[in-house]
Amino acid sequence: MSNKKPNILVIGDLMIDHYLWGDAKRISPEAPVQVIDVAKETTVLGGAGNVINNLIALGSDVTVMSVIGEDNISKELIEMIEDIGAKHFLICDKNRKTTKKSRIIASAQQIVRYDNETKEPISRESESILVDNLLRIIDEFDLILVSDYGKGVITTSFMEKINFCAYGMEKKVLVDPKGENYTKYIGSYLLTPNKKEASEATGVDIVDEASLKKALKKLHNIASLEIPMITLSEDGIAILDDDYNVVVKPTVAREVFDVTGAGDTVLASLGYCIAKDMDIESAMEFANLAAGVVVGKLGSATATQEEIEEYKSSLHKSSIESHIKTFQQIEKTVSRLKQQNKKIVFTNGCFDILHKGHVQYLDKAKSFGDVLILGLNSDASVKALKGENRPINCEDDRAYILAALESVDYVVKFKEDTPYNLIKIVEPDILVKGGDYEGKEVVGSDIAKEVRLVQFVDGKSTTKTIEKIQCCNS
Repeated sequence: MSNKKPNILVIGDLMIDHYLWGDAKRISPEAPVQVIDVAKETTVLGGAGNVINNLIALGSDVTVMSVIGEDNISKELIEMIEDIGAKHFLICDKNRKTTKKSRIIASAQQIVRYDNETKEPISRESESILVDNLLRIIDEFDLILVSDYGKGVITTSFMEKINFCAYGMEKKVLVDPKGENYTKYIGSYLLTPNKKEASEATGVDIVDEASLKKALKKLHNIASLEIPMITLSEDGIAILDDDYNVVVKPTVAREVFDVTGAGDTVLASLGYCIAKDMDIESAMEFANLAAGVVVGKLGSATATQEEIEEYKSSLHKSSIESHIKTFQQIEKTVSRLKQQNKKIVFTNGCFDILHKGHVQYLDKAKSFGDVLILGLNSDASVKALKGENRPINCEDDRAYILAALESVDYVVKFKEDTPYNLIKIVEPDILVKGGDYEGKEVVGSDIAKEVRLVQFVDGKSTTKTIEKIQCCNS
């Protein structure tokens, strides 16, 4: 991959994704529906805006071209675009509504969505202005990404003009398509339909490699594509190579939390890589990694270079080792978890010789939230606390065993006498300590939202285990 910073033009339907977050704990007396107590309200760029967000997160310079309404939502949208550092050529049409999709989320589940928008094709006057701007600035960009959400910006005539302009300037056009008529996109470099969209556009029921190959060939013929491509959800991305062989790059997602915006991430990632002169198969692998990151988040999300590298690195580790984090890694992990509204629980200790008391304590701690992060005393820290003959098991062994427990999500080793610096990074919702801290000051209680104490199992302790071993050997 070259070191140049891509400069990419995005053309498409812009919108705002609006989220109302809350809890559903009761049924309305007015109708048999849930009552959502809204705790938080957020807005992010959606549609082509999510492609922009992904490109910015990857490190691209981005300019967007579109038609929006002349309303308060459009003012908010323009401000959001400028806040992330993207440039824009936008036409505000008083006869259109700027699209806003509102979603109500309760307990990490989408309850309902309602849209306020215009879907009619843009006017000929708006199209003419867009084309004039495109001709004026197209030479500045490495390539063009078209995000067609079927909201009226990407008309057939405008798409034809985009490809005509791009062909004349030798610029590649990558499209996330909409609808069933793909002749609209003739001359594009590639399209990114998913399996369902490709089946509808080609009339081929994709059920095996033979039907996949047939669909890819039909896409190639319908839209005169250089690279026929179909995204296959959990099965990855498929293309037809120059020898008409099907090449599939499998997905690498470990956990699918929400597929919203995954297609935008694939389009942005492919465009980013191709703009940096990567070959198509390497670009597909990168796009799979990026998609693997975003489907683990809630809502329209992005993947940074650091997240993709961390994710790629974790795939080459055992599933246990990937749960052992450094301070720097846990900071990024916690940031993502909080974006997903996860309740984070933190506890710490030496956990030298693991026994039933430890396991029961950790299981109870995990029950207080969604994610349990365990701060583990380093060997030097244990010696300072327990004496020169401790620990019995080294920190790497202790971390590995703890990370293998179902109740423990992440283990972070710390060298200090207390985990205060680690707690400052995590900022947990719940801080858990043993029952022996009753009436005592708990380190980090000034940071956590709540402190909970868990009673130990009688007769179970590392010290007693050591004493028993010593007694047997004496």
